[in-house]
Amino acid sequence: MQDVLIRPMADPDVPLAERISDDAFFALDAAHRPPSAPAPQRRSPEHSAAWAARTRAFLASDPGGSWVAECDGEVVGFATGYLREQVWCLATFAVQPGRQGAGIGARVLEAAVAYGADAPRGMLAASVDPRALRRYHHAGFRLHPQLTLHGAVDRSALPAVTGVRDGGPGDLGWMDDLDRSHRGGPHGPDHERLMAAGMLVVTTDRAGYAYTDGRVLALLAASDDDTARTLLWECLAGAEGHYEVAHVTSANYWAVEVALAARMDPVARGFLGLRGMSPPAPYVHHGALL
Repeated sequence: MQDVLIRPMADPDVPLAERISDDAFFALDAAHRPPSAPAPQRRSPEHSAAWAARTRAFLASDPGGSWVAECDGEVVGFATGYLREQVWCLATFAVQPGRQGAGIGARVLEAAVAYGADAPRGMLAASVDPRALRRYHHAGFRLHPQLTLHGAVDRSALPAVTGVRDGGPGDLGWMDDLDRSHRGGPHGPDHERLMAAGMLVVTTDRAGYAYTDGRVLALLAASDDDTARTLLWECLAGAEGHYEVAHVTSANYWAVEVALAARMDPVARGFLGLRGMSPPAPYVHHGALL
């Protein structure tokens, strides 16, 4: 194995990690794209800036949770994790294309996992990369297959939705309590990133919430399936052309029912990795903020 230095991530490493992440996931998506899925795209400058801002927020909230791997003074891999009360989450993990399969990923992931070793629960969003899946399995995570639901929404199928409103900072307290019931920890400081990326929709009875930007469902949490369906229909009503609902496990079949009624297409894509917990439901997690 190559001589590898594993060290804590620092602010100057963030642009390097972003580039590695974009290269690695673009190559993976291109190699494994289902025929019916849209062609993979590189991150836009705006998305790259948002990725960097999110990672710097993790460095501020969890300075011991993010690590990089160096070979000959060059950053070639990284893993970013964070703790939210009883749950440890892996935000992202990547190794530079061409350096994969040499043991670099295993070592940098081990450092990130160690940060959350005392947390009774763990969550991560996994791609279809078999090397990464084996590492997650060996780290104690059970892998749950996911669907991505995508396509143009059949607007004639949209029902009348009531009992929803725009959310705001005054809702974060009960939203965090709902997250605790689902995953063992609140989103807390991560709401700032979610709000910056899209619109917050909540139910008037405080039974659920969702973040959407008109193209993607970022996160949805509810106390029951009927509330979750209402929120998803509201998000679909605001869809701007093609819409995507990713990270849907079998525990959240209510989302499949809604998407099929809206004539969207289901595609198997990725896994939810869990330690010490069952798939949360009704709940559709964010890819990095979980």
